[in-house]
Amino acid sequence: ALRKGSDLEKAFATAALVYNNYADPEGKLSKAETKSLLQSQFWHVIQGQENKPKYQEIISSLDEESENKIDFEDFMILLVSLTLMSDLLQEIKNVKTTK
Repeated sequence: ALRKGSDLEKAFATAALVYNNYADPEGKLSKAETKSLLQSQFWHVIQGQENKPKYQEIISSLDEESENKIDFEDFMILLVSLTLMSDLLQEIKNVKTTK
């Protein structure tokens, strides 16, 4: 069914698949695992953002010692937050696509 999906549907399905591949049997990630996942799978978005206060806030929250694990909803919020503070949106605006 996904082969017939739109680009947006495929993008979200891919995010869910990547998350599930890293998640524990309960469907959650530790903060350390989340940070590792973001650094390995989302590097091109976060690259060069290290000095931005919002980036530092997000990453430092993942460094906190806590038993709390991150579920898929929180993970997606992190992805959106990192994307919004990155340069990716400006790069996308500069690219023209054909429909």
